[in-house]
Amino acid sequence: APAAVMAEGSGGGSGRGPPAAFRRWEQLRRRAATPWARGLLAVAAGLGLVYAVLRVPVRLRDGLAAVTVFLSTLTPKFYFALTVTSSFISGLIFVFEWWHFRKYGTSFIEQVSVSHLRPLIGGAESSPPAPAACSAGDGESSRQNVPECKVWRNPLNLFRGAEYSRYTWVTGKEPLTYYDMNLSAQDHQTFFTCDTDALRPSDTVMQKAWRERNPQARIKAAHQALELSNDCATAYVLLAEEEATTIVDAEKYFKQALKAGEMIYRKSQNCHSQSPQHEAQLRRDTNVLVYVKRRLAMCARKLGRIREAVKMMRDLMKEFPLLSMLNIHENLLEALLELQAYADVQAVLAKYDDISLPKSAAICYTAALLKARAVSERFSPETASKRGLSTAEINAVEAIHRAVEFNPHVPKYLLEMKSLVLPPEHILKRGDSEAVAYAFFHLQHWKRIEGALNLLHCTWEGTFRMIPYPLEKGHLFYPYPSCTETADRELLPTFHEVSVYPQKELPFFIHFTAGLCSFSAMLALLTHQFPELMVVFAKA
Repeated sequence: APAAVMAEGSGGGSGRGPPAAFRRWEQLRRRAATPWARGLLAVAAGLGLVYAVLRVPVRLRDGLAAVTVFLSTLTPKFYFALTVTSSFISGLIFVFEWWHFRKYGTSFIEQVSVSHLRPLIGGAESSPPAPAACSAGDGESSRQNVPECKVWRNPLNLFRGAEYSRYTWVTGKEPLTYYDMNLSAQDHQTFFTCDTDALRPSDTVMQKAWRERNPQARIKAAHQALELSNDCATAYVLLAEEEATTIVDAEKYFKQALKAGEMIYRKSQNCHSQSPQHEAQLRRDTNVLVYVKRRLAMCARKLGRIREAVKMMRDLMKEFPLLSMLNIHENLLEALLELQAYADVQAVLAKYDDISLPKSAAICYTAALLKARAVSERFSPETASKRGLSTAEINAVEAIHRAVEFNPHVPKYLLEMKSLVLPPEHILKRGDSEAVAYAFFHLQHWKRIEGALNLLHCTWEGTFRMIPYPLEKGHLFYPYPSCTETADRELLPTFHEVSVYPQKELPFFIHFTAGLCSFSAMLALLTHQFPELMVVFAKA
């Protein structure tokens, strides 16, 4: 205030002395600085302190007396109601915490305290500064080395109308999640549409059909497209996937799609160099043709014509060698295993089980199965513990450890320690969704080889002794990603218990609320059984 007054006085621009208010303030400040004034202030402060010291015990004594009187008037029914209520509330908190942990993998109380309360209190942890020696290039390379949770199209996905819908009719459960079906809709729009669809009315209708959420609306749009043009291959594809209720009906639709797709593909080849729009149309027609041929081969496999399916897959891989990203070789591996053509399986693995190519559970576990096949029939844990492992057995065990490190969820499904569900249309590599998809189709191949599952049962858990914990670095692959649980919960149905690796310990607040609920319930029981004794104990 004096500074403001001084500024106001000086801002007037006059040559007069300081104003009266400023002079009075200066006089008071000088008088307070005298020794007798300081002594008077010290005496007043001392008296206040003595009053507070003498008054606080009196108030505490009065407060304790009031609390004693209040407690003496309480009845046993009050204590019983209090303990029952506290037990009920803590039990509700415990149930909610347990549900939240099972669904999301985290403690709700801990998540709220970290996300909302810590910033308010000011306890947000600051991240440590980056080392000065780390350049921008090093940071970029380190980000590239971190594996990401990328979702892939399941190469062995089932037919919606002939398989997924039948499951729903029988069980009343939906095997596909909305997230999974939304990814499929995006795939269909990417593979089966292009900029030139507006030139053909049937393609325009199908472009809208792939965006429809209602299955009946999609089927109706496909029939409308066929009314406009009976050579619309994508309309036959949609009907084969969603309207056909049997594999035989689906195969009929795909044969019609193949006939129409080949004709359109040849037209696109003749004029693809005319403009960029025609090149995009050729890519779309190529995608349609490859998809139809692949699904026809899968229909043949499901109908028991396995050699025909193998031939179709080999021809497709030779005709379109650049489309290896579609993982057609995994379909081929499964069909060759069904034929028990293990030499051909080994030849396919020699080409695709390469260090420069992305791995999958099908690649790693099929390689382990072939090596286990050579020793599993004569393998015995007792004999191996006495004489040691032979070279072939060591190779088989190492192959199993390699496969388990890539996807640790698969063995529980192969050993039937966890129940299977229908595989989703998309999978997450190294995740539970990939394990479900692999075991759903390959469990029969492991059972067919005598002793293979026994060897897997005896050796798969030894993998975890070779992997550092916590998972700071892997052994043969990148460290296991931490984002698989969240993505798998989105891909797999809610009635399936998602496998989690590594297993998470129960949060502190679940233990705390469980203990609080149990302690309150015990007090309520004691109060109900011995009311007088518990009242005396509470008053004491």
